Amino acid sequence: MTLKIHIDDSAAPYEQIRARISEQARSGALPVGYKLPTVRGLAESLGLAANTVAKAYRALETDGVIETRGRNGTFVAAAGSAAEREASLAAQVYAEKVRRLGLTEGDAVAAVRDALRAAYGEG
Repeated sequence: MTLKIHIDDSAAPYEQIRARISEQARSGALPVGYKLPTVRGLAESLGLAANTVAKAYRALETDGVIETRGRNGTFVAAAGSAAEREASLAAQVYAEKVRRLGLTEGDAVAAVRDALRAAYGEG
């Protein structure tokens, strides 16, 4: 596993860790079942505080990208299906809300496009 953190990046270090591990898990570069370094081990190799890595691992576990198996360690989970389920649920909640608000389908889709552009940094 290769991670590089850029201190001058606008994203916080924990968010950079979260994003890179998530991307590598989705792409298959980190296969399902891959054992991740310990929090302390990764923190030392990146020159970061252990709490920073722990925060990233907690976010990844909440997202379903990784799973902690107690003393056995932290592993890449079957992230694709969990991420897709969560995205689908969020989309359903959004669709119900915009319908209740009386937005047209076109307006609802435009709002999603704007939000995605902002989230992915595509000004």
